[in-house]
Amino acid sequence: MQTTYLKNVSTLTLNVDKCIGCGMCVVVCPHNVFALQEKKATVLDLDRCMECGACQTNCVAEAIYVKKGVGCAAGIILGVVKGTEPTCGCSGGGCC
Repeated sequence: MQTTYLKNVSTLTLNVDKCIGCGMCVVVCPHNVFALQEKKATVLDLDRCMECGACQTNCVAEAIYVKKGVGCAAGIILGVVKGTEPTCGCSGGGCC
């Protein structure tokens, strides 16, 4: 079973044109967000992304962007770790 976070809130973007097909994103992603198809990275499920930033940090082609450590996934994780209410900074009814 794959972990899914909140729907349609991840900041992850992949520029396939810049991708060189090295596969590092596939190797370092803890939630199997990426796969290689036809020698290029592809996003399997954006909602699996926890915005850890491992993919961006390890992408030598600079084809991946994600605001690591921010967003709803990070807010939920920090809430669990700290034992507080999850907060992601969303305004007006919060996504968390």
